[in-house]
Amino acid sequence: MVFCLTSANETTTDGSVAQLDHLLFQIASSHSEALGVLYRSTSSTVYAFALSILKNPQDAEDVLHDTYVNIYSAASSYYSAGKPMAWILTITRNLCLLKLRGKSRMTDIPPENWEPYLNTCESITPEDKLILYECMNRLSEEERQIVVLHAVAGFRYKEIASFMQFPLSTVLSKYHRAIKKLKNYLKKESENDDQ
Repeated sequence: MVFCLTSANETTTDGSVAQLDHLLFQIASSHSEALGVLYRSTSSTVYAFALSILKNPQDAEDVLHDTYVNIYSAASSYYSAGKPMAWILTITRNLCLLKLRGKSRMTDIPPENWEPYLNTCESITPEDKLILYECMNRLSEEERQIVVLHAVAGFRYKEIASFMQFPLSTVLSKYHRAIKKLKNYLKKESENDDQ
C-alpha cells in the first residue's frame, strides 16, 4: 500500500499568486467584493491551518473570521513579495498564538469536526483524506502543522521553514518523520486487516 501525500495539492501557481496579489490590492482600495472572492479562494486553507494549531473548531472559526477582518484592515500595508498566502497565514498564525495565550488548554480534534472539512476539499483524494485524518490523531502539533502546510496548502519546505522559523533541515526531518509514522500506522492496520 503506497500513499503519496505530497500530491494532495500542487504548489501555488504564478497565476493564483498574481490573482491573490490583485485581490489584496483591491481590498486595500476598499473593494469589499474582493474580500469575498479572497475568502472563497483561501478560507479552507486558513481554517485547516488554524484548526491544526488550535485543535478546537470553534476557536478555528473565530480565527478564520478574525483573519479576514485583519486582512481588510491591514491590506494597505501589504506589499507583493510573491507570497500572498504566506502573508495571510502569518496573520492566521499570529491570531492563533494570541488565542492560545489566552487559553491554557488544548484538546484533541474529534473526528466529527475534521470530516466535514476533508469532505469539502475536492483536490484531496480519499487516500489523502485518510492520511490527513490520521494526522490529527497521530502527530505532534509541529508535525501536524508542517503536513497541513505542505500537503493541504501546497507550500514548499523552504517556505514552511521560513514561515515557522525553523531550519529547513528541521522541517524536512519533521515532515518525513510524520509521514513515516503514518505509513507505519497504516501498515500495521493493513496487516491487522489481513489477519
